Amino acid sequence: MTDPASTSPSLAPALAEIRDDFLALEQPDRLQLLLEFSEELPDLPERYRDHPDLFERVVECQSPVYIFVEVDEHDIVHLHATAPEESPTTRGFASILAQGLAGLTAEEVLAVPDDYPQTLGLTQAVSPLRIRGMTALLGRTKRQVREKLAAREG
Repeated sequence: MTDPASTSPSLAPALAEIRDDFLALEQPDRLQLLLEFSEELPDLPERYRDHPDLFERVVECQSPVYIFVEVDEHDIVHLHATAPEESPTTRGFASILAQGLAGLTAEEVLAVPDDYPQTLGLTQAVSPLRIRGMTALLGRTKRQVREKLAAREG
């Protein structure tokens, strides 16, 4: 059975794999996988640990989540995020994006469908407010990518 969304040219392979991993599980197991992602949120690089001023708060998230996006000289995007350990859902969403976007070009990140969070099969497992938080995480990431590209061209 082929899901038409899985053949979407705009969805990076890592994000498609993450989505497919969630969809292959029953609802309770999806929450467990989200918890596993929360434990895998990459640590901040040393150079950013003492610079909270660089990070943007994602106010749509119920827990305090902060992100910072880098676009390197090869147009590769690096998403850095912080979220409290006692907020596993939010950390999980941040981790999914940090891992799923890792190594993508700015163009590939901007091509990620805005509704990606709704495709993970978590809408019955977590509140709509939390899904909106992940959607905001993605939206702010894409906005920061656009701003970095514009600043470079400007």
